[in-house]
Amino acid sequence: MTNKNTPAKRDRILDAAEALFAEHGYDGVTLRRIATRAGVDVALANYHFGKKLDLFQAVFDRRAQTLNESRRDALHACQAIAGDEGPSVEQIIEAFLRPLELAQETGDEGWRHYLALIAYINNSPYWGPRMMSQLFDELVQEFIQALRKALPGARDEDVYWCYHNLSGALTLTLANTGRIDKLSRGKCLSADFQAAYDHMIPFTAAGFRRVCGQE
Repeated sequence: MTNKNTPAKRDRILDAAEALFAEHGYDGVTLRRIATRAGVDVALANYHFGKKLDLFQAVFDRRAQTLNESRRDALHACQAIAGDEGPSVEQIIEAFLRPLELAQETGDEGWRHYLALIAYINNSPYWGPRMMSQLFDELVQEFIQALRKALPGARDEDVYWCYHNLSGALTLTLANTGRIDKLSRGKCLSADFQAAYDHMIPFTAAGFRRVCGQE
């Protein structure tokens, strides 16, 4: 007989919660709905995670370390190749973004749901400050430091405002809303992640240089 507390059922609950939270947000989902989608009794979801808030946090935590490691590895790799001069703004931004593209292109719906959930949280004045800083600020500061070196003499506030704009463009891309599909009448597709990042990298790099007085 299969134990009711097997990791497989726990993962099914996390997968179901990840998909539903990404699509409907925190308030649009009940623990019972998550359990139904996972094919388990709601009591089992309570057993593993307790309150809905605890499950929400568990979903957000689950893939964060993997994502952070892939982005940090990309940054360290481009720094190693660049040597003492350090990588260019484009190379730093590419290291920041490409691991997200690769995650979106794996064919694993879980990663698409997770990244859409990040977009939801990052765009929320309630959840953003409560959840993003805990998991991602340390990594972001590493990229900010690299950008400072690539933009000598730039004011800190200019670098942070440029990052703010990069984060906004990234959030919209992660959300994959389909807005650009309709606006462009099918010439651009929000699910074309390679095209999205191919355009975002030079666009935001040029913005960093212009605002930081490096043109």
